[in-house]
Amino acid sequence: MPASAFPDFFDQAPVIVMRDPLADFLGAAAGGVFEYRYADAVRLAGHSCPTVASAFLMTRAALAALCGDALPVRGEIRVDLAEAHDAGVAGVIASVVTLISGATADTGFRGLAGQFNRRNKLYFNQPLSHGELRYTRLDSGAAVEVAADMSSIPGAPRMGELMRMCLAGQANEAEQEEFRALWQGRVRRLLLDHADDPAVIRVSPA
Repeated sequence: MPASAFPDFFDQAPVIVMRDPLADFLGAAAGGVFEYRYADAVRLAGHSCPTVASAFLMTRAALAALCGDALPVRGEIRVDLAEAHDAGVAGVIASVVTLISGATADTGFRGLAGQFNRRNKLYFNQPLSHGELRYTRLDSGAAVEVAADMSSIPGAPRMGELMRMCLAGQANEAEQEEFRALWQGRVRRLLLDHADDPAVIRVSPA
């Protein structure tokens, strides 16, 4: 899908900037600096939904809390998830986390001469105190927990009915378009109106 086919608000969403020493070492990006945009997470997941958006925003908030104005270092962050790998939407969240942080369980890059390893940095079913995810800087040990509370951003009343109709093949073209607009409208509100809302994206010391 060409970038021009994405909803316009994708380009207005926050951007996460990371520095990846492996990318720098291998010449993949000048200075190893990557920009991660919401569209990148959508391409990875294959869809745009509140879960994908909240995973993107939780990662952004955690990295900002841990690194301040300094660029977070991709591959030097451990991430713990409260849920098991096959529970609910944990797998979707973990995929977005891996995209941005570089952390993997046991499938990532093994490293070169003891450097740039990406494995054993993502863990499921971990005890957390306050959040859905815990991010830990491996250089300093500083850690934060993050969670997303989207109760203040409810879906449109008609969205559930329209989804059922679409899934059952009973919706006409206009109803399908209405459902898509309402679905992405909630994602838009989350990304543009609540990205920095502490009541929605909650960060606490670990």
